[in-house]
Amino acid sequence: MNDVALQKIRSVADYQFGKDTGVKLFPDHVRIDYSKNTGKIRYIYLDEKLLATLRPTTGMFVLTVAGAKRIVSHVNPLRLWVRVEDFAEPFIAEGRSAFAKHVIDVDPEIRPSEEVVVINKKNEVLAVGRALLSGPEMVAFNKGVAVRVRHGTTEKS
Repeated sequence: MNDVALQKIRSVADYQFGKDTGVKLFPDHVRIDYSKNTGKIRYIYLDEKLLATLRPTTGMFVLTVAGAKRIVSHVNPLRLWVRVEDFAEPFIAEGRSAFAKHVIDVDPEIRPSEEVVVINKKNEVLAVGRALLSGPEMVAFNKGVAVRVRHGTTEKS
């Protein structure tokens, strides 16, 4: 394992998801795959499960459901989370977008375009996606998409 690469992905995770997240999300035995074209870090796996993809355009991570579950179970305080109402759970878990009218609580620090984790009232991961509104807007608005969901927990491949 390349210690420099491990330190880099941990630093990016700390910046993006909060202090000390990198070590908890990416333990020492993660596997890092590199782009064949550029040679830059691309995918991070743990026990053959993809945790995250490092986007070359932004330099930030795009989480998978497995990565989100690691963050929710290991990181405290949690950052970049969106909690939704019970009746919206099955739709969001299938990979449908989370609408503002279904949001009951959020991390107030969320800014549009940030990677977020959608959770239920029991703090169980439902989906991962990209915020389209700020945290305060998600709670205040009654119309529109709050989170464009990328992957849900019960999504069919």
